[in-house]
Amino acid sequence: MPGNLSAGSAGAARVAYDLAMPTLIVVDLQNDFLPGGALAVPHGDETVAVANAVMDRFTRVVATQDWHPRAHGSFAANQSGRAPGEVIELGGVVQVLWPVHCVQGTPGAEFAPGLQVERFTRVFVKGTDPGVDSYSGFFDNDRRSATGLGDHLLEIGETEVAVLGLATDYCVKATALDAHRLGLRVRLIVDGCRAVELQPGDGERAIAEMLAAGIEVVTSAELLAERSASV
Repeated sequence: MPGNLSAGSAGAARVAYDLAMPTLIVVDLQNDFLPGGALAVPHGDETVAVANAVMDRFTRVVATQDWHPRAHGSFAANQSGRAPGEVIELGGVVQVLWPVHCVQGTPGAEFAPGLQVERFTRVFVKGTDPGVDSYSGFFDNDRRSATGLGDHLLEIGETEVAVLGLATDYCVKATALDAHRLGLRVRLIVDGCRAVELQPGDGERAIAEMLAAGIEVVTSAELLAERSASV
């Protein structure tokens, strides 16, 4: 496992979990976040096999998908004189500027090759408003607009979710924290995530923040072992 995402940081803070795990949220496993993509996350391609391996463990699998208009304000190319990694204000909130990525209808916005997308029961797009970004799978960053994921989970009576995907320190963290704020029991499948690491240690700090909020951290092996033991 890459050093920027050590399961060991969870340590004794992991807690026991039940066998039943109704919904898996797959966060932004898209081409532009894989090695060679416009906003490549180191080792991001390694998350695909983990996602596929655990899907059978869940009753439902939903996905989030970055789906930006080309004129999105979070793109450094659309901010005169700015470069990726710089920070501005967008939509009234602090915004990191990114390379152009996951533009609607482009190959970079498509889901990763080999990902079992046929298992997805719903896909929730985000980042569609050019005036504000959306890290969370639930809300835009200004929290004024929702993607529909929260309403969907409420409608089906969901109480527990697990989260994996890209990237640990941005969209995965925001999605997991919002799920927790909405009153859901949340588990992070740590080996199914990788971090952008704009600053060294961002991935570990994100995991620590999620743990502190009450999110449980598990590995895919733990989930699968529990399932095997039950049959």
